[in-house]
Amino acid sequence: MSDTILHDLYQVVLGRKSDPQEGSYTCYLFDKGLDKILKKVGEECSETIIAAKNGKQEETVGEISDLIYHLMVMMAHQNIPLDAVMAELERRSHKIGNLKQMKTVDHET
Repeated sequence: MSDTILHDLYQVVLGRKSDPQEGSYTCYLFDKGLDKILKKVGEECSETIIAAKNGKQEETVGEISDLIYHLMVMMAHQNIPLDAVMAELERRSHKIGNLKQMKTVDHET
């Protein structure tokens, strides 16, 4: 598997945005707009959670893949470059080992 697969997929999504092709599901999503795209992101997120809860790894992998695809369509719709997300993940990777302080809640007040 190529380590550029996410970039390759994102380029396909961007290509569908700039050069719509009849019958393309990606073009259908762009045509329907942000509300439809966000609905699909929400659906795929829920389906990912359910698959993980059911403990079926193959199903979970499929749902995660669907979610990533729909997130990329959302990103492209909102002109968010994949490189911005990758840079943020890189920045966060340097925080590994930094534990957040747990907040204590006073239930008496």
